[in-house]
Amino acid sequence: MQTNLYPLQFNPILKERIWGGEKLKTILNKPIVSPITGESWELSAVEGDCSIVANGDFKGYTLIEIIENHPEELLGTKVFEKFGKQFPLLFKFLDAREDLSIQVHPNDALAQKRHNSFGKTEMWYVMQADPKSRLIVGFKEDSNATEYVEKLEKNELLSILDTKEVQKGDVFFLETGTVHAIGAGLVIAEIQQTSDITYRLFDFNRKDAHGNTRELHVDLALDAINYQRGETQKEYAKFVNQSNTMVDCPYFTTNYIPLQGEMVVNKTEESFTVYMVVDGYFSIDINGLEYNYQTGDTVLVPAALQLFTLSGNASLLEIYIS
Repeated sequence: MQTNLYPLQFNPILKERIWGGEKLKTILNKPIVSPITGESWELSAVEGDCSIVANGDFKGYTLIEIIENHPEELLGTKVFEKFGKQFPLLFKFLDAREDLSIQVHPNDALAQKRHNSFGKTEMWYVMQADPKSRLIVGFKEDSNATEYVEKLEKNELLSILDTKEVQKGDVFFLETGTVHAIGAGLVIAEIQQTSDITYRLFDFNRKDAHGNTRELHVDLALDAINYQRGETQKEYAKFVNQSNTMVDCPYFTTNYIPLQGEMVVNKTEESFTVYMVVDGYFSIDINGLEYNYQTGDTVLVPAALQLFTLSGNASLLEIYIS
């Protein structure tokens, strides 16, 4: 497949959050201006938050405009067949200076019925963790809607939720319906379905600068929650200069590449590939042209670019749809 496309970088879409901080600047080199910046949307086709190309001939174009003109070349034959001209994934970096709210995301069927949206299956890679930082992921034991409501009303929800202390490199896979929260002191790389549908269950009774609490979605969450205990943490291999599988699900595949030197990539034209640089520096060489990246960068390699070389010393997340 011939193409005039090339590896695409996008301007980060920066989001203020009540729980955000400044690590997206100090650790990931993002041009934040607010001391409560919680999210950097790296690659998005969410309505109202569409990524804009930052490099090369397509600089200034939106992701949606490029897909409109080069659907199969960018998305891939298999992805285009399944999703049409929709970009099915959303990529973010998050900085939690404070605890995020406890929340849950609906599955595809419920999200389609209520919001005309995809569901929100997602995964987290821990990029940086302050000592004793933790995540909330699901229930300690199997529960039910009655117990959940009872504990929520008594302000005891945390007593039945599973808390895990985490460190750099930990990976968690959150299927829809998993009750979860990112704890204070963490920087996270997040890969998810294209959806911004979140049901907030509990927000630690905190108030914003105007003394208001944030809206909760207790009733909406009741039939969205999976009350069964599940294992969310994923173990993975770390073979150098190889794609080591972390998560392989119907919505995306994510591999871990510890890059030391060079690695040749030869892939099909079925799917685009995204690289998130979670540590270090690397370059992509395509037909003698070199593109350089550093910690905190995210790059979209169009599906039509099938043969290229990665070189450098970096830890990479490699994402595509299989």
